[in-house]
Amino acid sequence: MIKKKKSKSFKFLPFSPKQNKLLNWWREESPHHDKDMIIADGSIRSGKTIACICSFLLFTQETFPNGENFILAGKTMGALKKNVVKPMIQILTAWGWTYNYNRSENYIEIGNNTYYMYGANTEASQDALQGLTAAGAYADEAALFPQSFIDQMIGRCSVEGAKVFMNCNPEGPHHYVKAEFIDKAKEKNVYHLHFTMDDNLSLSQKVKDRFRRMFTGVFFKRFILGLWVASDGLIYQQFADNPDEFMIDDEWLQKNPIMYGTIGVDFGGNTSAHSFKFTGFTYQYKEVVTVMEYYRHERITPKQLNEDFIDFVRRVQSKYKCYEAYCDSAEQTLISGMEAAIVEAGITLDIKNAIKGPINDRIAFYNSMMAQGRYKIHKSCTHLKSAFEEAVYDEDEPTKDVRLDDGKMDIDSLDSQEYSTEYIQNDIMYINVA
Repeated sequence: MIKKKKSKSFKFLPFSPKQNKLLNWWREESPHHDKDMIIADGSIRSGKTIACICSFLLFTQETFPNGENFILAGKTMGALKKNVVKPMIQILTAWGWTYNYNRSENYIEIGNNTYYMYGANTEASQDALQGLTAAGAYADEAALFPQSFIDQMIGRCSVEGAKVFMNCNPEGPHHYVKAEFIDKAKEKNVYHLHFTMDDNLSLSQKVKDRFRRMFTGVFFKRFILGLWVASDGLIYQQFADNPDEFMIDDEWLQKNPIMYGTIGVDFGGNTSAHSFKFTGFTYQYKEVVTVMEYYRHERITPKQLNEDFIDFVRRVQSKYKCYEAYCDSAEQTLISGMEAAIVEAGITLDIKNAIKGPINDRIAFYNSMMAQGRYKIHKSCTHLKSAFEEAVYDEDEPTKDVRLDDGKMDIDSLDSQEYSTEYIQNDIMYINVA
């Protein structure tokens, strides 16, 4: 079999004892070889993903050399290709294994085996698995999957000797993965391995200390300590404790010029507000800065909304580079009206649908930016300041990370703010700006 494309070879560093356990748990000499599933959970940057990929590849090739089907699953297809497939190809290159990666059909052939790729971001995702008979599955970031997908994935692994590999960062203590597999590991024949950053020998103490400074509150407990803990109370505790620490003025902006920025738009309804935010980025994304806001809580016509938006864009573009706006995708009619109004006004602006990914990912991003001292708000953005101060988790949803939306909380300001940065948040959260 011929490799379709040359790939950079993976540079292996010594594995830690915990990584070696993950690498070899399925082998006959391991005391856990009779388990049907392994769950590697714990902190970020703990080395569990690379060890899990290596383990899965070795298991599938050594146990089923004559050819079987396997499942590769990630939160989305994009996340799977970035977090699993890319390092997997580099590992195969380092090992000298031949493969055929069919990017258009989303599968990889290694030896006689075929590895089918799936995104698992909606309840309907499990439908794609139906009819497949598999000898194993790899689930990356499994705690972000719908329960229906995990159940279907396990059910598809019906070949004799099949095993399921899952890794994840912790969520709440009542999450399906925790409650049904980790807490019932003996009953479900699961091998559970818990990782911390100390299990990754490639991280220096300086790097580990930097990651520990990046999170506070529930996200520190989950992402750094690797604990399955509940979210409760104030969402942005650090901001609420000292909001003035995050507020800036025109003098600050003169000393820290904005490189470029984007606009986030949330549309109002009967009880909610129309909200626009212009968020700028300083050089090399050192800071994320909310520079301007628009907030209107009364009912207005689409024509008035378009006029207000055009005025907002013109004020932004008179001072800053801004060529994109991300709008709430649930309101396609309003978006179409804005697009037409922008063209008629002769304004250069690309209007796009907001990504609207998991709210908890957006919350984690802003908590991290705040913990790193990299998020600022101009003092004129009073609605957003209040929204960050008051945002709380919904106490009526103790098993989920749900932001309270009771008609009184200013969710609109938070949504428009998050839409303006969501497209880039994963690229800038871990930038080393020290």
